[in-house]
Amino acid sequence: MAMALAILLFCSLMGALAGAAGGDSFDNLTASFVFGDSLVDAGNNNYLPTLSKADIRPNGIDFTASGGQPTGRYTNGRTIADIVGEELGQADFSQPFLAPNATGRAILNGVNYASGGGGILNGTGQIFVNRLGLEIQVDYFNITRKELDKIMGISQAKYFLMKNSIFSMTIGSNDFLNNYLFPFLSAGVRINESPDTFVDQLINTLRAQLTRLYSLDARKFVVANVGPIGCIPYQRSINRLTETECVSLPNELARTYNVRLRDLLSELNDNLPGAKFCLADVYDLVFEIITNYKKYGFTSSSSACCGNGGRFAGLIPCGPTSSMCDNRSEYVFWDPYHPSEAANLIIGKYLVDGDTKYISPINLRQLKAL
Repeated sequence: MAMALAILLFCSLMGALAGAAGGDSFDNLTASFVFGDSLVDAGNNNYLPTLSKADIRPNGIDFTASGGQPTGRYTNGRTIADIVGEELGQADFSQPFLAPNATGRAILNGVNYASGGGGILNGTGQIFVNRLGLEIQVDYFNITRKELDKIMGISQAKYFLMKNSIFSMTIGSNDFLNNYLFPFLSAGVRINESPDTFVDQLINTLRAQLTRLYSLDARKFVVANVGPIGCIPYQRSINRLTETECVSLPNELARTYNVRLRDLLSELNDNLPGAKFCLADVYDLVFEIITNYKKYGFTSSSSACCGNGGRFAGLIPCGPTSSMCDNRSEYVFWDPYHPSEAANLIIGKYLVDGDTKYISPINLRQLKAL
């Protein structure tokens, strides 16, 4: 009897030690913690009194998990974050932080904090009344961090975040479109701040928030740069461009920011021990898809599939009264601002398994394996 008790105690001790090293069932989990704007919002804005929402049809019409019902995603199907999670073996989509079911073991797949209209700066997107800026998103992750300690134990939660979790950040477009470049709201900003000074503010704020996440045990990061925002149907429509033209100033600002972002991530890779920051070059990848759209099976890279107004259906957001294309998989853009699921698939799969042309210094499958 005494021998059996001793064996039981020994096995319990070894199990506890293995758990502390990440060697139990938690070790097989893959989690994505998603920060950003409407490009990756999975429904947080459904729970906010905001003018930026995608919880109406036909948004989500091709989202299989909801049976084609809107979920708050600003596209016809999956976002880039959804696709990346699936490709990396995530058991389920990361739940929106504000959703009632984003609690308990559901958060072991990760959590989505992204918010339509949100930006790097707290003041970005005020035209929408409510949205979650990056600082608030990281505040919310701090709440999740404490809940993980309760679910997994302190040592296992730390291991889980450092080894099994990828932290993605897709943010910055609104800081230009709905802040620096936005009429009326931006008039004072543009008079008092040069583009370089504004970009400095973005980079310094982003550095602070990424460092906060590192202090909360995040180690594997992918940060997307700002895409060619001068080429979206909205910009082409309000500026009355041809289908091959893009608005130069938004793209110039995006490129200025993107250069600084690359330098920032290199700096953080050098200065934060144990962390790996990957740069997703969304600007060049999306510009390649827009420019050579036929090569990727698209018939349009200038018009919104769902929208109204102007030559490119780019003036009025997608909603129940919008015109909608029949061949959704042949459009690069779902609505005046956001890519279609078909475009998201190309982008997401490249980030997971592509070479260093658009994802560097390693791809996301390699990042996961670290």
